[in-house]
Amino acid sequence: MSSLYTRSKDFTRNRKSQSDSPPASPSPTAKTLESGGSNPTTSDSYGDRASARARREAREARLATLTSRVEEDSNRDYKKLYESALTENQKLKTKLQEAQLELADIKSKLEKVTQQKQEKTSDRSSVLEMEKRERRALERKMSEMEEEMKVLTELKSDNQRLKDENGALIRVISKLSK
Repeated sequence: MSSLYTRSKDFTRNRKSQSDSPPASPSPTAKTLESGGSNPTTSDSYGDRASARARREAREARLATLTSRVEEDSNRDYKKLYESALTENQKLKTKLQEAQLELADIKSKLEKVTQQKQEKTSDRSSVLEMEKRERRALERKMSEMEEEMKVLTELKSDNQRLKDENGALIRVISKLSK
């Protein structure tokens, strides 16, 4: 036999020369020639034919799955996949920008609040300082006034003593002038 028949995916028969086909196990006719022309109807030859047929069918099945995979890959629309990935990236970028803007806004609000707290704290501390100064000044004035009161009472007592002495001297002079 000068050519072998193989089946493709559509199970149509294609001619394939023996030089194109990969080396396989010897055909049943070659086996019979090698074995010295014995009867090909023996059980061994039937088993060899069945196993060869099973190997050929398995090989054809593998080829069919390979071609179907290639067709599936070629059927994929890479442009659509690229565009969908691009749109998803754009959506993620806009979400990221929105999140960054929100973060910046929150940071500015936080900074304002901390500044207000610091101002309030500094205002409170300045008010407290002013109150302390005023209190110290009032305490000083009070102590000064207390000192003045002591001096004033001493002066009053000295004045009263001098009045008494003056009255006594006037009496003595009036007695002497009589």
